[in-house]
Amino acid sequence: MRYLPHTDADRRAMLAAISAPSIDALYRDVPASARLSGLLDLPKHMPEMEVERELTALAARNRSAGAMASFLGGGAYRHHVPAAVDHLIQRGEFLTSYTPYQPEVSQGTLQMLFEFQTQVALISDMEVANASMYDGATAAAEAVMMANRVTHRKKAILSGGLHPHYCEVVENYARWCGFEATCGGPDPQGAEDLARQIDGDTSCVVVQSPSVFGHIKGYSALAAAAQKAGALLVFVVTEIVSLGLLTPPGAMGADIVAAEGQSLGNALNFGGPYLGLFATRDRYVRQMPGRIAGETVDADGRRGWVLTLSTREQHIRREKATSNICTNSGLCALAFSIHLSLLGEDGFARLAEINHARAVQLAEKLAAVKGVTVLNDGFFNEFTVRLPRPAAPVVDRLVERGVLAGVPASRLWPERRDVTDLLIVAATETNSVAEMDFFAQSLAEAL
Repeated sequence: MRYLPHTDADRRAMLAAISAPSIDALYRDVPASARLSGLLDLPKHMPEMEVERELTALAARNRSAGAMASFLGGGAYRHHVPAAVDHLIQRGEFLTSYTPYQPEVSQGTLQMLFEFQTQVALISDMEVANASMYDGATAAAEAVMMANRVTHRKKAILSGGLHPHYCEVVENYARWCGFEATCGGPDPQGAEDLARQIDGDTSCVVVQSPSVFGHIKGYSALAAAAQKAGALLVFVVTEIVSLGLLTPPGAMGADIVAAEGQSLGNALNFGGPYLGLFATRDRYVRQMPGRIAGETVDADGRRGWVLTLSTREQHIRREKATSNICTNSGLCALAFSIHLSLLGEDGFARLAEINHARAVQLAEKLAAVKGVTVLNDGFFNEFTVRLPRPAAPVVDRLVERGVLAGVPASRLWPERRDVTDLLIVAATETNSVAEMDFFAQSLAEAL
């Protein structure tokens, strides 16, 4: 077979070279529960054309967000991506490029990253941004570890409004990197008091706005309380379009901003690849993970770009590295930067205004449905409604009617019985008034 070229003799020779008795011995550290004991439940050998036909049939069973009226959110948002974005990122100079290991010969890539960093710093109102991380969740975990290094403490307080998947990533890092991360339970009312939880061991408080339930809060007082106690405020943003309308994290005193940039330039794409944004104060830059592209001049005085900061272990001694994330989401960052450049400052603000207006319209229509209650006093383009019965079966019923109605909170917190009647709903510029009317009508009928 062209994809499995090794013969039995080849395998025996390789095992002998590493002194392994068998191939199974190479997997002895993998728990038995994580191993596949037999073949996958798939057809065996088939001609290439038949495989394509089989996979096409399997793919047709999926319902994509663009195939029907979609009000999905929960950390990943459907926005219109201008055709120019895909056209430009598919140029060979960008599409075939990889991480600039010899950065000074990749001037075009470095200039793009420099512009991207500038945009992220501007919309977050922070002093310095890096050249991107993997995604929002890993950026949040890296922010907590950075706060640990800055404060020389090892205790993070995570808001109940933080997306639970972000909490899980931070907790996973905590388990293996030796720090404590305490995540509050789901906070659908936005009523938690994080300031009272801060003590002398706290390295940072992690908040999200808009929260996973859509709440918008001011965090200036919490930032002051954290900093008075010697801790940092880590501000997470999962819907980056919100920064076109809301007070930016830097203006509220955030020390570190970790965000997901998927909403600009990047389609939903079945969960990835996505784009982690990371920004901080200039005084903390030496502890920031990732890399920074900087502007300089060459020996002849001509403008140029270099890697000003590169903190991963492939470039410096392992014990000096701040992160083992080994690259940046370069193509996704380029898509983000092109989309934001096309919008411009006024266009970015206008896009945010449209998103908010659509969500207000939808909230009013859903609130008029008998038995439905909107929990939010304020929101951007996402809010939470309480239904008179469990939300998950209602969502399944609405899919049959041609509506992706939102994310049941029970999907994010499957172990919590107190959130089963909550539905998290998002509206963006892609949703028409007709779709919103159809959603409200279908919800009324389903209930």
